[in-house]
Amino acid sequence: MAQHPAREPRYSAGSPFKARPVPEIEDFAVGDRVTHDKFGLGRVIKQGSGAVVVDFGAERARIASPFTRLTKL
Repeated sequence: MAQHPAREPRYSAGSPFKARPVPEIEDFAVGDRVTHDKFGLGRVIKQGSGAVVVDFGAERARIASPFTRLTKL
């Protein structure tokens, strides 16, 4: 039996149910202090199109957009 990928429901304009809000993508600058769910505290050292490189002390990680697990402090 084939499984179909889950799709977001479509809502009409008069529907009493509200569509999920579009997540707002944060903008990070070089030098910003951040926290990551997996890596912990760090500092943005490089900003590119659609990704940032963060120095977490023990390691550096490239984190791609959308930054769902990365929060600016």
